[in-house]
Amino acid sequence: MSNSFHFKEKQYKVGDTIAVNYKLKEGDKERLQLFKGIIIKVKGATEATRMITVRKVTKSAIGVERIIPLHSPYIESIELVKQSNYTKAKLYFIRNLSEQLLKSKLYHTKKAVVSKSKTVKKVKKETSKPKESK
Repeated sequence: MSNSFHFKEKQYKVGDTIAVNYKLKEGDKERLQLFKGIIIKVKGATEATRMITVRKVTKSAIGVERIIPLHSPYIESIELVKQSNYTKAKLYFIRNLSEQLLKSKLYHTKKAVVSKSKTVKKVKKETSKPKESK
């Protein structure tokens, strides 16, 4: 198993924020429901059994997780909203984080560290050359 998967020639990995359009049947009608969240884990050894867990936080600060089988005929599309640079296989720790801490951990960019040490100037030694007289 790995922490990434392919869906319709695009690769997604754990930590990415995705938007999934999921078909729902309500009686005789069908409609699309958008579920936008962060991929927590990828489960399944083969392409036929591959499932992802996506977590989102609602406006009332309630966390909702949804397990989505990738081989389902009800998935209309998956779009990448934001790409993460996180390298862990499972992101269970985000269940306890606030929205602000979550964004700082998943989407931070490493900044170059500037050292504050004093720069040492090299002093050139002047060699005394005899002056030539004309």
